[in-house]
Amino acid sequence: MSKVSYYTAEGLKKLRDELNNLKDIERPKASQAIAEARDKGDLSENAEYDAAKEAQGLLEMRISKLEETLSGARLIDESQLDTSKVLIHSTVKIKNQTNGAEMTYKLVAQSEADLKTGKISVDSPIGKGLLGKSVGEEAEIQVPNGIMKFDVIEITRE
Repeated sequence: MSKVSYYTAEGLKKLRDELNNLKDIERPKASQAIAEARDKGDLSENAEYDAAKEAQGLLEMRISKLEETLSGARLIDESQLDTSKVLIHSTVKIKNQTNGAEMTYKLVAQSEADLKTGKISVDSPIGKGLLGKSVGEEAEIQVPNGIMKFDVIEITRE
């Protein structure tokens, strides 16, 4: 049974595009590389053939994993989500109690996480610690460095 994950329309499109690219472009390239290596003679001593076969195996594994992820993918209608507490696809503004730094993160599925754009996984320590919190609540989050305390300042849907 595949695990259900929730995605934005953008995140789901990105997954589908990657899968289509792997199937339509990369898979034929891998087959071509194997055919070219096979044409070079003795397969028992052909490192190029072995490398091409291994690359094809890794490609097929990635395709299989993406297909499994997509089979459990669900699109979220963000307009219907509650903004009174932190859920997946919430944009949360938090304040570090130790140094007063304010940060804004959007909680997303693990495959959509990208810290550079402020998207963190709901499976990350901070993501897990924020889930279910409301504005004004304190989130104590266990990180490798110890426990960090954050105040939830704002919850929005964007």
